[in-house]
Formats: sequence, structure tokens, C-alpha cells
Amino acid sequence: MHWVGVALRLTCALLLTTIQVEAAERQTRPISLPQALQRALAANPRLTAAERDIGVARGLRIQAGALPNPDLSFELDNALGSGPYRGLRSAESNLQLSQLVELGGKREARVAAGEAGIDTAVWQRRATRLEVLSETATAFITIISAQRRIEIFDEQIASFDPLIPLLQKRVQEGASSPAETLRGQIAADLFRVERERAKTQLALARRDLAILMGDSSPRFGNAVGRLATVGQPPSFQSIVHAIEANPQLLRWTAVTAQRNAELLIARLKAIPDPRISAGWRHFQDTNDNAVRLGVSIPLPVFDQNTGNIIAARETLAKTEAERAINKLVLISIVGRAYDALTGALAEIKLLRSSVIPNARSASETIFSGYSQGRFTLLELLDVRGSLLQALLREQEALQNFHIAIATIEGLAGNPFTLTRESSR
Repeated sequence: MHWVGVALRLTCALLLTTIQVEAAERQTRPISLPQALQRALAANPRLTAAERDIGVARGLRIQAGALPNPDLSFELDNALGSGPYRGLRSAESNLQLSQLVELGGKREARVAAGEAGIDTAVWQRRATRLEVLSETATAFITIISAQRRIEIFDEQIASFDPLIPLLQKRVQEGASSPAETLRGQIAADLFRVERERAKTQLALARRDLAILMGDSSPRFGNAVGRLATVGQPPSFQSIVHAIEANPQLLRWTAVTAQRNAELLIARLKAIPDPRISAGWRHFQDTNDNAVRLGVSIPLPVFDQNTGNIIAARETLAKTEAERAINKLVLISIVGRAYDALTGALAEIKLLRSSVIPNARSASETIFSGYSQGRFTLLELLDVRGSLLQALLREQEALQNFHIAIATIEGLAGNPFTLTRESSR
């Protein structure tokens, strides 16, 4: 028994170690955009909730087609009294079955409303799917951009490695004061401070992506991808035209059908539905039996469902205005995204064609001249700061460009083709 216990403990330890190793591998395994999108579609709770809404609508559709239940009643008359009605000697027993008969197509109208409700839920799930895809792509792009910002800071910090010994040499030769060494070190440390801030932004972006994929914390390594490639988007009008296929707008067709059916239901409710009954009566004193037949019809004298008809009619009339509002909101969002896209593209062109090459050239020239005493440390630090800002601005513009694309594609429902212009 002792050896069995030892073997079990060893087995459990090996299993625990294997699980821990697999978990560690998942946390360090790189992730690509297609993988992130696939995981978000599989685990995002908003999609699960939207799927449940379809199930709810299907249940309501089934219920809408159900027939009214029959009523079974029993009555005992002329019993438990006094004199000839003492006990059950003169009792009359009544057993009755009644059924409400719906007229005017009320059941068919309810079924039509239920069918339209299913269509509405299906379109809403498609809209939610596009939203999740767009938000996941945005979070992934933000991670890629944050990773690149850290790389830029690393490159600039590394550029100080040959500068510090040069400063110390100039101090020893009496060409510079010791304060210049401190100034150079401060500049390098400020870059490190900015790098730590970029790391915090990366951590936030990673958590956002993890939540979109259904996790409370990141379970992936670095995001794999590049934002360097840009291109000219299609015209704004073509994008606005594509928005017509957005599920948020297409669902209004189903909403209109549902509200039409609800208006019909309200109108049909004013039609009285007869209740047909059939029963059996037993006379205790003579031991005879008889059949009872009956029909009851409510009289729509005081309530003709006028208020509900007016409300349903106004709700239907409001549908087109609601769709127009929805469309204007989408156009506003895509318009802001398109402006951000074109602005970022213009900024990238200027940075790549002029600012960054000139800043790099100036940085190399001034560093080379500084070692020969032709430039001051302040001039060198200034040009390196300018280069850093130019690189960061380019990265920010690339992030804005690709986030705008993700936003527009999420609204249009399909990716659009860019006219490629440049790649770094």
C-alpha cells in the first residue's frame, strides 16, 4: 500500500507539472490576428448572449403558435341543503368542457410576429459578431503598436551606449564639463521612463484583447504582425454605400415585419372570440342524464383595444425614423474613421518622405561632428529627441490608420481593398 501511495503522488505531481508547463507555453506562445479573431468568436460572452437571444425568440415563436387550452369545469347544484335538497338526493351534477375559438387569424398574426422576432435576433447577432471582430482587431493593432513603441525606445536607448564613453573621454580631455555626462545620462534615463510608460500601455492593451477573447488575463505571448504597410482607401461614397449591408440596418426589415404583425394583432384583438362548451348533466333524484351545449361571445362595447391599436400604429410609423437615425449614427462613425484614416495617411507620407530621413541624417551628422568638437551635446540631444518624436508620431499614425480600417470594415461588413503605396 505504501508503494501504491507513492506512485499515486508521483503521478499527480507529473500531471500537475505537465499542466503548469502547458499553461506557461500558452502564455508565451505568440498570437496572430486570425488566431485572436477566432478565439474572440469562440469565447466572447456577447456572442453567447446574442445566440441566447435567438433561442429566446424561437421559444416565443413556438409559444405564439400554441392553441388556447380548453377549460374543464364541474358544478354540483341543489345539494347539501335542507328539506328535499338535503344531502345529494336532488343534486344535479354538471361536467363541462369549453374551448376558446380564435377568429380573424389571430394565431397566424402571432406566428408572423414570432418569425420576424427570430429574424431580428439573427441580424442582431450578426451585428454583434462584426462589432466583436472590429474591437478585437483594434485591440490587436494597439498591442502591435505598443510593442513597436517599446522597440523604438530600445533603439534610442541603445544609441546612447557609444555616447556615454565619448562624453567621459571628452571630460577627461577637458573638452567638456562633467555636467555633460550627467546630462547625457539624464536624457537616456528619460527615454527609459517613457519606455516604462509604453510597457504599461502594452499591458493594458493585452488585457483588453484577453477580455475580448473571454479571458480575465492574457494567455498569449507577443502579438505577431506589422503595421508598416499602408495604402489609399476606396472613396467615402463607396464605403457609405456598403454600409447599407450592415446587419444593424438590415435588421430593420425584420423589425418592420414584426411591428406590422403586432399592429395586426392589436386590430384583430377587437374581434370577439366565441367560447364553445359541451357538457354532461346528471339528475340525482331521477337518475337521468342530459347534454349541455353552450356558446358565449364577449361584446366589444366598452373595450375595442383602440389605445393599443394607436400605440402599435405609431410604433410602426416610428420604425423608418429609427432606421434613419441608426444609419446616420453609422455614417457619422465611419465618417470620423475615414477622416482619421486619410489624416493618418497624409501624416505617414510626410514623415516617411521628409521628416524621418532628415532626422536620421541630421542625427548621424551631428553625432559624427560632436566627436570632432563641431557640435554641442545640447544639439546632439535635441536632434535625437526630434528623431524619437518623428518615429513615435509615425507609429501613432500607423496605429490610427489601421484602427480606422478595422472600424470601417466592421461597419461595412467586409474588408475593402487598399491601393498599396508604400511599405517600410
